[in-house]
Amino acid sequence: MKELVESMALALVDHPDEVTVTEKTDGQSVTVYLTVHPDDMGKVIGKQGRIAKAMRSVVNAAAVNQDKRVQLEIG
Repeated sequence: MKELVESMALALVDHPDEVTVTEKTDGQSVTVYLTVHPDDMGKVIGKQGRIAKAMRSVVNAAAVNQDKRVQLEIG
């Protein structure tokens, strides 16, 4: 999951060196934390959260194959 979120974020931002992705696993639940440069926050979230929602959908679809539940936190 971490690599998937990182690759999506790197495609969106202007400051790729500021992208950090960490992952915390708790049984079947995985929380992925995405941190970007403050100037890139709007690009990652998108208008009315559309890009963030799409990223969450892609991550959740990938998690279904692994029998996991994923939560994406953007900050």
